[in-house]
Amino acid sequence: MSDRPTVPQIRARKVRDGAEPLVMVTAYDAPSARIADAGGVDLILVGDSLAMVALGYDDTLTVTIDDMAHHTAAVARAKPGALIVGDLPWMSYHTGPHDAVRNAATLVRAGAQAIKLEGGAKRVPVIDAIVDAEIPVMGHLGLTPQSMHAMGGFRVQAKTSDAAMALVEEAKALEHAGCFSIVLEGIPDVVANLVTESVSVPTIGIGAGAGTDGQVLVFTDLLGLDPSRPPKFVRRYAEGYDHLTGAVAGYVADVRSGAFPADAETYHASAETTETLAIYGGTPGDS
Repeated sequence: MSDRPTVPQIRARKVRDGAEPLVMVTAYDAPSARIADAGGVDLILVGDSLAMVALGYDDTLTVTIDDMAHHTAAVARAKPGALIVGDLPWMSYHTGPHDAVRNAATLVRAGAQAIKLEGGAKRVPVIDAIVDAEIPVMGHLGLTPQSMHAMGGFRVQAKTSDAAMALVEEAKALEHAGCFSIVLEGIPDVVANLVTESVSVPTIGIGAGAGTDGQVLVFTDLLGLDPSRPPKFVRRYAEGYDHLTGAVAGYVADVRSGAFPADAETYHASAETTETLAIYGGTPGDS
């Protein structure tokens, strides 16, 4: 475990200024947090995508602030060296600054050092309130999954020049409100590059090309733990599903054949105890 980077240190990580790109992984529990941290990531996002990835829902809209706090606490118990960012779920900040601050505080109490929320200029009042409460905020623009119904599904955003310039203005508004970094999701690379050059805080891309100040992928996606076809922007660094199902199949076969447990996996009593017990109940295998 390395020393945890601070929010000001993350905020200063602009590639154009010579910094290394930021690496963020979305993880949801202690084992995945330990693995991500051991791999050397800078940030762990406890994302609301846990609704689909960990809880089996069809979208992110079903997850609650209690769910997010539960999983944030699990990640925090792993004591990672990475900065922990808790995701504010749908309707936890849309109803105004008071609710937003209270729910952000819930995630901080659970173990987050910062929170993330979706949306542009319309979120400035709640960002102002959260930042005023001295809770660091990460923004999120482009394809914002909590707005899936308004967007007509999970679609690439900012594909026109007007939409691209509007996204730049949204990013500037988030920076001005005090966001220390901004996730850019599902937008053309040229748009992500323009946004990245237009703000002084780092951008972290997912499906936004290579020109951002960092990248984020979901833990289960990069390890290939989901057998379904991944989105275009995902690169699998392991075929975890095949490997792990093969391991379980090996266990099943060994149990059914009698190969597991073997002598090495079995506790033994002393010879005297074994001899005494044999008088009363016989030895293993006796009828």
